[in-house]
Amino acid sequence: MSQEDGLKKIISHAKEYGFVFPSSEIYDGLSAAYDYGQLGSELKNNIKNYWWTSMVRMNDNIVGIDAAIFMHPTTWKASGHVDAFNDPLIDNKDSNKRYRADVLIEDHIAKIDKKIDKDVAKGFKRFGDDFNEAEFRATNPNVLRRQASIDEINRKFKEAMNDDNLAAVKALIEELGIVCPISGSKNWTDVRQFNLMFNTELGAVSGDAGIIYLRPETAQGIFVNYLNVQKSGRMKIPFGIAQIGKAFRNEIIARQFIFRMREFEQMEMQFFIKPGTQTEWYEHWKEERKKWHSALGLGDENYRFHDHIKLAHYADAACDIEFNFPMGFKELEGIHSRTDFDLKSHEEFSGKKLRYFDPESKESYVPYVVETSIGLDRMFLAVLSSAYTEETLEGGNERTVLRIPPALAPVKVAVLPLIKKDGLPEKAKEILKSIRLKHNVQYDEKDAIGRRYRRQDAIGTPLCITVDHDTLNDDAVTVRERDGMTQERIAIVDLPAYVEARVGLETLFS
Repeated sequence: MSQEDGLKKIISHAKEYGFVFPSSEIYDGLSAAYDYGQLGSELKNNIKNYWWTSMVRMNDNIVGIDAAIFMHPTTWKASGHVDAFNDPLIDNKDSNKRYRADVLIEDHIAKIDKKIDKDVAKGFKRFGDDFNEAEFRATNPNVLRRQASIDEINRKFKEAMNDDNLAAVKALIEELGIVCPISGSKNWTDVRQFNLMFNTELGAVSGDAGIIYLRPETAQGIFVNYLNVQKSGRMKIPFGIAQIGKAFRNEIIARQFIFRMREFEQMEMQFFIKPGTQTEWYEHWKEERKKWHSALGLGDENYRFHDHIKLAHYADAACDIEFNFPMGFKELEGIHSRTDFDLKSHEEFSGKKLRYFDPESKESYVPYVVETSIGLDRMFLAVLSSAYTEETLEGGNERTVLRIPPALAPVKVAVLPLIKKDGLPEKAKEILKSIRLKHNVQYDEKDAIGRRYRRQDAIGTPLCITVDHDTLNDDAVTVRERDGMTQERIAIVDLPAYVEARVGLETLFS
């Protein structure tokens, strides 16, 4: 299955089963805007809960806030967004399509990466169990040649971006022979910068004086509240402030389903530290975030770290955690050492002191910050795309199953009476009531039991509880597990503990 076909299947499945719908679909939709359906909302909330629990509740020195989307417009002048929040834009004259120049170059590099992967796959096929991938990558002439090409492209692009040399960016696109995916031509305009912020007007005031912005990130809501939280919470450095919230970016081209949207949700944590300790904490949070992802069981091979070619104006170190989406490895989470840029800048523009007095060293300083920022929508897509599986079973039957981590599954348990009579529905609903306070449970009595199992497989339900005639005599039920389709008999009295041990959030922290 091609990457494009894989993404199309996920999009279709997401709509059919109530995960994600095109926004305003009855009016033919709105580009790059999506609504989360009844199951999508549950999955999204479960991801939030996992992040919030691990980040805030499991750390004594991290607290959470919920800042407003609208902020004083000077906030964005201080943060650098008014002057520097730009993407390099380029148009193809034949297709009249607009692209991000950096994405065109990244996609070109990704094609070379795929060729390296094919070389490695051939090596594995040739040498089998004796294959040493690390040695092969370090010595194979084809791999070395392709990697050298990637390194040279990155070097030229980094140099051009650091020098703000947009003509050099266009020259690199032309040198690489990059064509428009629509027209197939190389007829490009010059590269120019495009500010990504949405602006609107506040109240009845019109003109420049009334312009405010939809926040392009949630981090600034944390920075302007740094002193409020530090004083009211009696926080001592090092400490963190976490937030989950909406952000808005007027992307040049929003594409690839919910991967890149103009309205999206972020889960961010800003960790305030003593200047000079940023390298230590930067490495600490890289490791902690890696553990968080690994606990989900989506496959460690589907993650990789990627150091930034060009650092943002506020950073002295930055990397992305990339995930192997249906369209290849793409950014999922960013980890940035932001230095003291943000608090110092807000000090300057606001005239308010945003310093910390260290009672141990008796010194006052502006804290440095290490940030972790993950796109909630991208995390949703990572879970959904890695979970989607088409299987051929014994006997030639097929099933589509979402192998969502049980603790994140939108529906944790389905309660199914074998038939719609003889008191089985009534017994099933009693069982449902005993579980639903802690877990999202679905009741289904329509169709044969096999078809009901398939429906639950398709939405990722980890456990199906079947109530049969024996249940009325032995007070036990048959529990069927999603992935292995194994079944076991469990006493009703033991069900709450049994379910919790298999689908509870605690399973991700064990």
